[in-house]
Amino acid sequence: MRVIVSGGGTGGHINPAIAIAKYIKEIEPDSEILYVGTEHGLEKKLVPAQDIEIKYIDVYGFKRKLSPQNIYIAYKAVKAIGDSKKILSEFKPDVVIGTGGYVCGPLLQAAVKMKIPTLIHEQNVIPGMTVKMLADKVDIVATSFDTTKNYLKKHKKIVLTGNPVRADLLKVTRYEARIKFNLDEKPTVLFMGGSLGARSINNALVEIVSKNMAEDYNIIASTGERNYDEVMSEIKKTLSEIPANITIQPYIFNTDVAFAAADIIICRTGAITVSELAATGKPSIVVPSPNVAHNHQEYNARYLSDRGAAVLIHDDELTGLKLNAEILALINNQELLADMSKNAKTVAIYDATDKIYTAVKSLLEN
Repeated sequence: MRVIVSGGGTGGHINPAIAIAKYIKEIEPDSEILYVGTEHGLEKKLVPAQDIEIKYIDVYGFKRKLSPQNIYIAYKAVKAIGDSKKILSEFKPDVVIGTGGYVCGPLLQAAVKMKIPTLIHEQNVIPGMTVKMLADKVDIVATSFDTTKNYLKKHKKIVLTGNPVRADLLKVTRYEARIKFNLDEKPTVLFMGGSLGARSINNALVEIVSKNMAEDYNIIASTGERNYDEVMSEIKKTLSEIPANITIQPYIFNTDVAFAAADIIICRTGAITVSELAATGKPSIVVPSPNVAHNHQEYNARYLSDRGAAVLIHDDELTGLKLNAEILALINNQELLADMSKNAKTVAIYDATDKIYTAVKSLLEN
């Protein structure tokens, strides 16, 4: 099978595309995979590291506010359709798979015009602009949440597949993880703001640590590389040393171990994170980022909170005092924590890559 995958800009679009490509290669080793991205996106770094061939088109996302730049961006998009047709003609794929982001728009439009089978995968509850534009054109829209179909009025075929979730998240036991982090038997809370960090979560962390609020629980925290020095400097204004039950790092590379060690996770609500919370059954206190398109993180957060799997705190309402109160309320109610874990697992989809692969194969059988 010859496959082109495309998705760009952020890891939330790129990592699912890589996961799909690797799964296809695993099932069908003779498959030939080509990734199409942009040179100014993260895919330029992430895709070659996975030993996947990549080609580039020059395209940019439209500005959400009225801007003269959009005229130039529209010109680039039209040119990118032509460049995509050239790539498609040369590679001759059996199917084209997009995972969202502006880069896959021109490619999928070109594939549709050339009558090549197409599938687009939406990671979030609320579909992004590219998915909305292409939903009635591509052959299959694969969704990660069952409610996404309510936001797609025009479509050919919608298949609920879920988000690809890293298998390593499900392999580490709580016991093994707590040994690796040298944790005692107190409950453990994991603070995660994503690779870039989250200011509001970091500020709450500083307040909790500086005021010695975390005496009844352990903390593992990732601040983001760019925020680490500032966070540590703020804490050291009050404390001469970090308490032994608190681990603060710029970035947590072994997130599988951190997830397994945690009893509660404090985090943003990117689509992959939400799917990982569900798959691992982790109770969470979620703080959706307000700085995203269409406020999609709040919809992702409500998907968990409405089902009793998470506590939702809005970004502008988050303080250390409020967060600590919520943490204590949860760790002092083990029955509630158990219910939240069970509720999270009820929305988990563990075989997303296989479902996407099956959908792709169905296109080739017609």
